Amino acid sequence: MKMRTSRTRSRSQRIIDQANLVCYYCKLKAEPDYKDVLKLRRFISDRGKILGKSRTGTCSMHQRQLTREIKKARYLALIPYTERHAL
Repeated sequence: MKMRTSRTRSRSQRIIDQANLVCYYCKLKAEPDYKDVLKLRRFISDRGKILGKSRTGTCSMHQRQLTREIKKARYLALIPYTERHAL
């Protein structure tokens, strides 16, 4: 029989963790904005990828808006595409 390490978690424990997440923008009653770079960086990984809604807890509507705003900020060079492209 396999022993579980402290890192492995059952599927039910992961579902409970996801259920506890609350949308950041719904809680603040705000909308994502490409000019607010500090808030957008919260939803980008260290490799420059946009984090999914299962990791961040954003609702579907705000996740779509967030993706659009991050891409807009990248295009305007407010956020680097990757860390290697940082100024």
